[in-house]
Amino acid sequence: MAIRNSISAKSRRSDAIERACRDKGLRMTGQRRIIAQILDAAEDHPDVVELHRRAAEVDDRISLSTVYRTVKLFETEGILERLDFRDGRSRYEQAAREHHDHLINLETGDVIEFRSEEIEALQNEIARRLGYRVVYHRLELYAVPLNKDGE
Repeated sequence: MAIRNSISAKSRRSDAIERACRDKGLRMTGQRRIIAQILDAAEDHPDVVELHRRAAEVDDRISLSTVYRTVKLFETEGILERLDFRDGRSRYEQAAREHHDHLINLETGDVIEFRSEEIEALQNEIARRLGYRVVYHRLELYAVPLNKDGE
């Protein structure tokens, strides 16, 4: 079964979120630009508190409420996608990227993005057998690392 990490930081456009904001006609204030740049550079799925911490390192005048409002705006405009990995925190990633699924390490909280053509084909086949066509899905695997015995 071919499984690959689908999105690497190098394959992301370094200004994709900022560009999407401009394409949507959003006014890019200095603080919005900083938040967009931090999101563009993120190799993880930050929540608002972590995003604020990173933004405040660049400009300590950026408030937590500004980050909340900006993230909500970006989400409403379809620029960001909100993810809920059952840890009580909403995390964010750029929307409209290549489709991928997530494996969440329950011990560390790490989120691994992957894509499996076999899983995609199986989901489509199951839907077809039941008389449906998949138009959207999200797969999240919650897992713990294997021990030395492979269990």
